[in-house]
Amino acid sequence: MQTILTVESPIVESARVAQLRGMFDLAVEKTTRLEWNVSLPLDERSWNIGLIAGPSGCGKSTIARHFWPGHLHHDFVWPRHAALLDGFPAGLSIKDITALLSAVGFASPPAWLRPFHVLSTGQQFRVTLARLLAEAPELAVMDEYTSVVDRTVAQIGSAALAKVVRQRGQRFIAVTCHEDVEAWLQPDWVYRPAENAFTWRRLQRRPAISLAVVRCQASAWPLFAPHHYLSAALNRSAVCFLASWNEQPIAFSAWLPFVGAGPPARREHRTVTLPDFQGVGIGNALSALIASMWKALGYRALSTTTHPAMMRARQRSPHWRLRRPPSLAVGRERRLKKLQHATTRLTAGFEYVGPALPRRLARLLLAS
Repeated sequence: MQTILTVESPIVESARVAQLRGMFDLAVEKTTRLEWNVSLPLDERSWNIGLIAGPSGCGKSTIARHFWPGHLHHDFVWPRHAALLDGFPAGLSIKDITALLSAVGFASPPAWLRPFHVLSTGQQFRVTLARLLAEAPELAVMDEYTSVVDRTVAQIGSAALAKVVRQRGQRFIAVTCHEDVEAWLQPDWVYRPAENAFTWRRLQRRPAISLAVVRCQASAWPLFAPHHYLSAALNRSAVCFLASWNEQPIAFSAWLPFVGAGPPARREHRTVTLPDFQGVGIGNALSALIASMWKALGYRALSTTTHPAMMRARQRSPHWRLRRPPSLAVGRERRLKKLQHATTRLTAGFEYVGPALPRRLARLLLAS
């Protein structure tokens, strides 16, 4: 892919144009001209993610429009009064839609029922990414990538996007003036028009997200309650934990005693990650940490979930064993009033079988 791109515009004479020439000693010309000699050796090797980055005015959008005119994202039309789900292609199943939304870091079923225009800017960004991947399975090109969201959403969203693009074997090109997304997006190649520099990259680990986890009071729950996929209710006897990143609360996990046969156990009650931080495994990491704490203290750690994304993550993880495949509540569970709500939706049961936290740390975490 090599070409010389030229953008030429006529200069219309006026009094102000003449004054400007006089002020800055500009030559008298009839046109203004920009030119780029672009070489993108994208057929040299296989790739999934590309990045065109640089300051405004360096030619990023012009180059993207020239090479990929049929793949460049334009604003989607969303139904004004219907759920955002109904804006996705008609041939896409609800299972595929929800999987895409969860994969890009928007894992909030209650919010999926809302119209697109009432979502926050960060949520709209995630939903747009999901629809773009659905409608452009071969190649999607997004100009002004992350320009309308804050940098936390941009970075976490980029990490989530990179993961799903590679899992699905798709191709995605981000066009942006924000250099900070490179480490999180981990592109296979980068082109910077300002320097006319193309480089292939080796994949690296994205920046680490170091969480500070402490035991907390139930008073921390209201921040997370609106984002739980089933209920905003929190059992009064729950033992609660809060995860923070850079001193900002981002995830919450609550656990209850398990009443049933077998050795003593604790069961996961509520685990929620705030929307801006979804899609990079923070909720699963927090859940596994607390489960490892219970194991160190002599308890089994059990979890029942109905969220498809969490089911998939648990089934892939070597640290969780599937106790009950996805199914409706049956037998004794069906007769229990507290579990009657589960007779209308699939749930799956898991037990933590990963390593235990060092006992000293487990005691400190529970007592913190």
